[in-house]
Amino acid sequence: MPYARPAYRPPPAPRAHSHRLPRPVYWRRRSVVLFALAVVIALGYFAATLVFALLNPSYGSSLSTRASQWGRQHALASVVSWAANEAYHWDLPKKGGTPPAGSFGAGPVTKTYASPLVLAPPVDIVAPAKNPLPGEGVWHVAGRTTANGIATMYEAFVRPDAVHTSYVAGVVWMDTNLLTARLYSGSQIPGAGPFRHHVPISANRSKTLVAAFNSGFLLQNANGGYFTDDKTYKKLRKGAASVVIFKNGRITVAKWGRDVVMTNQIATVRQNLDLIVDNSKEVHGLRNPKSTKWGTVLNANYDVWRSGLGITKSGALVYVAGPAMSLSDLADVMLRAGVEEGMELDYGLDWVQLSTYTATPGQAISASNGRSLLSSMPGAPSRYFGSFWAHDFFTMSLRDNELRQTVSSSTSTTTTTTPG
Repeated sequence: MPYARPAYRPPPAPRAHSHRLPRPVYWRRRSVVLFALAVVIALGYFAATLVFALLNPSYGSSLSTRASQWGRQHALASVVSWAANEAYHWDLPKKGGTPPAGSFGAGPVTKTYASPLVLAPPVDIVAPAKNPLPGEGVWHVAGRTTANGIATMYEAFVRPDAVHTSYVAGVVWMDTNLLTARLYSGSQIPGAGPFRHHVPISANRSKTLVAAFNSGFLLQNANGGYFTDDKTYKKLRKGAASVVIFKNGRITVAKWGRDVVMTNQIATVRQNLDLIVDNSKEVHGLRNPKSTKWGTVLNANYDVWRSGLGITKSGALVYVAGPAMSLSDLADVMLRAGVEEGMELDYGLDWVQLSTYTATPGQAISASNGRSLLSSMPGAPSRYFGSFWAHDFFTMSLRDNELRQTVSSSTSTTTTTTPG
């Protein structure tokens, strides 16, 4: 067979030489990708939680307050404190001026009852501002009365100092012989429920409700403890200013460990910083700008929204709240209202709130029966009836025996009306 040479075929093109990068380069690329992915996840988380906070009314009434609350929960407390201090200097309270007409209340003034079970009514407040205006410091009947028509609380209004004379603070005096106190706990303060008493105020509890008002700082800032429902949620601190509620509904303000110690008759202890009024005197150091005994976020000399609670010698409970007050101003107003032992509660426009409620004793009510102590308080009476509210607060309610009208109704002195 003849030999047939195969046709010539050119060799295939050489394959490109494969080049592997050094192993460290691959690890670096993977690290960059993983880091970028972590950043995206973290930013997504923070964005989602921030949006949640901005839409959550329990974080405050204003967007700025909600953002600051979110910041404190996400390790930005120092940034929030810096921003709060800067914002204060940009928006200082106005000096001088006069408050709007009707700022000092109106309606029936204090009554003196024949019954020895009713506390003697408070004496009108000598206002801190010079040259008091008509109606300033005069007590007016407020809130629900007993079934016999006996006033359970009074309110008065004063300018808190002689400099910021266009601002008015509200003062509420409550008869603890006629009223019983209760602490409502929140999912944020103190957290870790469930609790016997929590929002919303039930229809049954509303039948005796007279007033509801804010409590103290976040527990991490309060330098004190929290005890309720026979459980300690944060250890009580000896020497701390304390709101103490006994199982019979009595309430007092005291220095823990000196004035009151733990017994089986105590239902609630809510601590907040140190006393600002002690033995009917302003506590030394309130004006010291370097002191940290009364909080570290804002200077004690800053004139901001503040609230406080005190007890008089007769046992009446006194609540004070208002704008443009230093800590010393708050103590001064409390002293002028007869407070013997007093403490600061919360501060800040979104957190300072007291509502009074009126209706026939024994009738279930809602937020529509409430009225804020000061019209400038953004927090409405509805917050205590809303399941969204996550902070603790106090209520004052009629005692059970005050729901029944007796035959021998108490008498009173002449009642007049003072224009606001």
